This record gives sequence, structure tokens and C-alpha cells, in this order.
Amino acid sequence: MQIIPVIDIKNGIVVHARQGNREEYAPLQSKICPSTDIFAVINAFWRLFRCPTLYIADLNAITKQNDNAALLAEVLTAFPQITFWIDSGYPIRCDSVYKLDNFIPVFGSESFTNETIDEIKHFEKKFILSLDYSLSGELGSKSLFTCPTLWPENIIIMNLPRVGSSQGPDLSQLAYFQENFPQKTIIAAGGIRDNTDLDDLGRIGIKYALVATALHNGSISPLT
Repeated sequence: MQIIPVIDIKNGIVVHARQGNREEYAPLQSKICPSTDIFAVINAFWRLFRCPTLYIADLNAITKQNDNAALLAEVLTAFPQITFWIDSGYPIRCDSVYKLDNFIPVFGSESFTNETIDEIKHFEKKFILSLDYSLSGELGSKSLFTCPTLWPENIIIMNLPRVGSSQGPDLSQLAYFQENFPQKTIIAAGGIRDNTDLDDLGRIGIKYALVATALHNGSISPLT
């Protein structure tokens, strides 16, 4: 199982994501890093877990309340050994980041409508797709969920109500995608609590998982 640490950034600092309630995200409190500074958090992840890939959500850009593009450009330049998957909504609001070699855009379904979905073809599948779910079901363009010809190789199944919770991942939902789209790499996101959850994901064939809370509270141990 490859863990991909998640960083949520808002107004220039790292915050703790909880169940998709972005207006209520508080500054990060972590056992592995005493700071909300993104450079300090990345250094902690690299020192403890040596993860070659990190996921960053620019919450300002996603919600169209300014963006953190200049800061993210500094981050990618400072950590050339790490590949960054960055969700900054759509249209992309971080051209300076897009030009860097260690950047891959993440497009969340929540950022698209059925009217804009065809624009995704311009990226020639050179992106990560996040299929986003709320308590009421699919978020954003419904047609994106039913049109796998638009999908790139890597698909995140983002269960927002489980993010930062103690509910565990939605194994049945993930198993559905793993079984029905075996040619895609399915990435779990939302609710992962500990190594037992990682083992359960592995048993259904999932090889990648986005994780934040369980890393910061020590439920998933660093490398030894």
C-alpha cells in the first residue's frame, strides 16, 4: 500500500479537513508537526514517511476565494524530489505551478458541470480525476461519473463525509470501482483510520490511499 499524504491549505496555512465542511476547517494540530506552515508539514511527512507523492488541496482556489498559487510554486520548487498532485479547482488558477515538472493537476468532479465537462478532453488525460461524493451522492457533473472514456489512468474516489472522521473507508464503494474498472488505478480517499483499514483496502485490491488525519494523530506509524 502506498500512502499519499494529504495537505489542505487555506489562506496560506495548513488546515485540518473534516467531512467536507470547508468553512469550519481549523488550523492543523498534529503530533508529527507543531506548525501550520506548509514547508514544515511537508518536511515532517518526508522525514517520517518518505512518500514520493503528496496531494494538496488549495481550498481557496477550489471555492473561488482567491488562491495559494504563488505559495505552491515555492513549495514545488523547494521539494523537487516529490511529485505533487494539486487540486486547485477548475479552471486551473495556478499557471506558474502548471509549468513545473513535479506537478500533476487533480480535477475534482465537483468543479465541473455537464456543460463544462467536454473541456476536460483538452488535457489529454494528463491529470488525476477525483470522483467526489457527499452524503447525497455524486458532486458536480453527473455525466463524468458515467463516462469512463473521459477518465485518466488514476481515479480518486473521494468520500468527503468520511474525511477526518472515524468512520473508516467505504469499502463497498471502493470495491465497486475496483471490480468494474480494473484497467484503472483506484485511489481511496476519506475515513482511513489506521493500518487495519489499509490492510482491508489491500484485500480488495486497492494499492493507493490518500491519508491525513491518521498520519497526524499517530494512528499510522512512521517508517522504522
